Amino acid sequence: MKELAGRLTALDPDAGAAVQVIAYFDRLAESRAGLEALVRGAAVLAGVPARLADSDRRVQVRVEPDGTRRDTGLPPDTAWPSTPLAPGKPPALWLERTATAPSVVDAVILERAAGAVRLVLDRTRGRAPVDDPALVETVLDATAPDQARLHAARGLGLDPAAPARAVASQVGHPRIVAAHPDAELPPGRLGVGSAVPVLDLPRSWTEARTALRFTADGTAQDPGRRVVYADELGGVALLADLVVPGAEPPPDVRDLETAAAATPWLLATLDAVASTASLRAAAAEVNVHHSTLQDRLTHAEHLLGWPVRTPQGRLRLQLALTMRHLARP
Repeated sequence: MKELAGRLTALDPDAGAAVQVIAYFDRLAESRAGLEALVRGAAVLAGVPARLADSDRRVQVRVEPDGTRRDTGLPPDTAWPSTPLAPGKPPALWLERTATAPSVVDAVILERAAGAVRLVLDRTRGRAPVDDPALVETVLDATAPDQARLHAARGLGLDPAAPARAVASQVGHPRIVAAHPDAELPPGRLGVGSAVPVLDLPRSWTEARTALRFTADGTAQDPGRRVVYADELGGVALLADLVVPGAEPPPDVRDLETAAAATPWLLATLDAVASTASLRAAAAEVNVHHSTLQDRLTHAEHLLGWPVRTPQGRLRLQLALTMRHLARP
């Protein structure tokens, strides 16, 4: 390889340098070098700082061209040469070069470093989970043997030691997502279970299905949150055991439905009152003047038969709106 690089350098300096870059990262990969060593190699070879930022697996590494690690909270510059770790993914590896256009050597450094980084992340932190319904079903099945569920988890690229969440949706099959806050969620109404190790995901799945019952479409006729996290429900989750889907709804829910049938604005207005910190905030939420909101609430109280502006009445309203979601078949 050295002889080839020397001969190529005599003919084309860029080609010779590219071959040397390939050989360098091949040696690092063979020695099972870690992420920092790979990013350091990219920085030293390029002569500018190199940065790895994989949001899916929450990895941040930045190394100066002298080999010193110096991380930063500043976002990467979109003008820097960069590459994703996998096709279709956002950029995750950058060379902080802005003075000149990216060179052939820069492109080779990024390509070889990204490939080596991807192998290390796959080996140490698991591949990004794939959407395989059969594997997901096995992981979430409390009756399946632990070894079978661990095998399925590895097939999904899940790290058995890293926390994850089960996700239940109104339509479609179950999902498993990483536990970090910026994990990508599918669209639509979703219940999200608590973050647990892989072997505890059946419990997270049970919680996710319960949380799904508390969701809403987010429309005027079905106001409320489209995504509900089980660990944010607290004691309110106990209501799910008391209200049977499709059964005769509680009296306050029947009153809500009767009032809403004659008053199109009622549900969205009452949801704003129940979910915001003040009446002025509620008025802004439904885009009406504060005095208009007061008139609406006077009318709503007349229809419902109980106050909604007192602490006790507001709690009753919150419970009625919540039970309305839970009573759906």
